[in-house]
Amino acid sequence: MVKVDILLVGQGLAGSVLAYQLMQAGCQIRIINQTKAETSSRAAAGLYNPITGRKMVKTWQADAIFPMIELFYRQLEGITYTKFLHPLPIYRPFVSNAERTEWSTQAAQPAYQHYIAEVYQQSQYGEFIHDSLGGIMLQQSGYLDLPIFLDSMQQYFRAQRVYQEDIFDVTQVRPKKTGVQYGDIRAQRLIFCDGADGYRNSFFHWLPDRPVKGEMLMIDTGKKSNIVFNRGVFIMPFGDKYKVGATYDHQDLSFSPTTKGRTTLEEKLERLINMPYQVVDHWAGVRPATSDRRPFIGLHPYHQTIGIFNGLGTKGVSLTPYFANQFVEFLLEQKPLDEEVNIQRFERYYHAVS
Repeated sequence: MVKVDILLVGQGLAGSVLAYQLMQAGCQIRIINQTKAETSSRAAAGLYNPITGRKMVKTWQADAIFPMIELFYRQLEGITYTKFLHPLPIYRPFVSNAERTEWSTQAAQPAYQHYIAEVYQQSQYGEFIHDSLGGIMLQQSGYLDLPIFLDSMQQYFRAQRVYQEDIFDVTQVRPKKTGVQYGDIRAQRLIFCDGADGYRNSFFHWLPDRPVKGEMLMIDTGKKSNIVFNRGVFIMPFGDKYKVGATYDHQDLSFSPTTKGRTTLEEKLERLINMPYQVVDHWAGVRPATSDRRPFIGLHPYHQTIGIFNGLGTKGVSLTPYFANQFVEFLLEQKPLDEEVNIQRFERYYHAVS
């Protein structure tokens, strides 16, 4: 019999970060994970960006989340002896004089000063993109190379002897008042971090998942840049090439890239880019998103020994360190979860189907 404090299912971004933070808090853990080529974490670009969306607003919880992002992932680089964090500025060209004027004023406000490096009144990167009106340069941004991150963290967990490569069979879970039995493992708590597969989970099928497919391209332009360009699509430096993304599709949830997806990306890319390019790769992933665009975190309404840490969606790289820390404090010290992420907000759905 193997006894642990926490049994985690899944070693994607959410599972890796939560597992590490639990270990740092002194918990004995075990991770069960099936390594697959097609996962939401491995397919994602891994961008973190403090100001997003068509209306260019601060990312939800930005002031709490962004101070710890680079410090946290640098710590993980230190324990794995691997580089996977790439801080890069993000440049967003203006599309109108009114937008340029608005941001010239907005940039001086204390709420935005930490995230805006410069507001340009004229073209800065005309050799790369269309930016005749200038643009805004963001800081505290960049990307996490997720495949390298996940492989490095798996090696770390294996070295710590807390990792088990296996297919998790949810039908074999035996909840008890004081813990959970799974095969020869007895845990005080079981936490699901199963990403886009979460909607298949019989314990949490009542939660309003809204997974979304995203497609991306890899392009070769022959030009190098150390800046992410973002307007309609992002163009992110990746080695000597660029990643371009992404699409949003709630209907087709396969990992298969489509002609429609590529056409959509290329049409948007043509409106932004100002240099010849060649598409060298095209792939798709499915993000574990939710109906209200807020994570699913907390314990099952009936089985209090079973929990979930999922649904971090397109902003997973930025949200995960902060909310994993909050979840650890909830589990170990009974500190409250943010009401916007606590799955208690959907308990009426559980009672409606139970």
